[in-house]
Amino acid sequence: MNQSANPLKQFFRQPAIYLRLPSGGEFWPDGSLDMPSNQELPVFPMTAIDEITYRTPDALYNGQAVVSVIQSCIPAIRDAWKMPTTDLNAALVAIRIASYGHEMEMTTTCPSCNTDSEYGLDLRQILDKLKTGDFHKTLEHGDLVISFHPMNYHAQNISNQQQFEQQKTIQAIQLSDLSDDEKIVEFNKTLGKITELTIDALKWSIASIRTPQALVTEIEYIHEFVANCDRKLFNRLKDHIIALRQVSDIEPLNIECSSCQHKYQQQLTMDQTSFFEDAS
Repeated sequence: MNQSANPLKQFFRQPAIYLRLPSGGEFWPDGSLDMPSNQELPVFPMTAIDEITYRTPDALYNGQAVVSVIQSCIPAIRDAWKMPTTDLNAALVAIRIASYGHEMEMTTTCPSCNTDSEYGLDLRQILDKLKTGDFHKTLEHGDLVISFHPMNYHAQNISNQQQFEQQKTIQAIQLSDLSDDEKIVEFNKTLGKITELTIDALKWSIASIRTPQALVTEIEYIHEFVANCDRKLFNRLKDHIIALRQVSDIEPLNIECSSCQHKYQQQLTMDQTSFFEDAS
């Protein structure tokens, strides 16, 4: 029987909450976001397919799981690969709230007495505290004026994969049967690659460099500049970009151990499979 519309459509999932992006929709390329006039993005609960996707190791590693789930649960986000990373944590927290509610239990281990405890938190409070750094603040160096923008998720995911691979390489070298001299040679090669990763991470956060003669926005020119600038400027760039990114980080949770009363901080990680587990 042909039907013009599925009579069950009215029973499909509905928006559970509405999200205001920390960026306010800024830094999103054209076509990657349909921003409503009220600036509030509808957030739908995860489907069964979304849950399976988020538990697929390969999809988690290459970032496709994060992108697929975000676009499924926040349809206004048309291309999550291009989303500024300043909005990533907010999107994931909002999806978690929409899917399982705002209350979340996490297991934490006291570093003093090694006691495991369950810690409850309200994800709405975490969502309300998320913000973005002032990427409009420029950095001046002599005749240069350097402007910034957030790295997008695609660039961050590639960077994370490459860092993970270098960490595995370092571990393999440490456990290998190579002589000490051979290990030093291999370590030096790896350190060179890590430095190159740092340069890549910096270049994707630089929007433009203004000189007295030109405004440079080409990424290949910016990469070459970062790779060849003096150590003082390189460190200024790195410190400035790290400070901008830290504004978007979720603040560590302050916890007091119920057994020994030791006070410590626990980081809440957003993009791991355990974050999207239903505790009910």
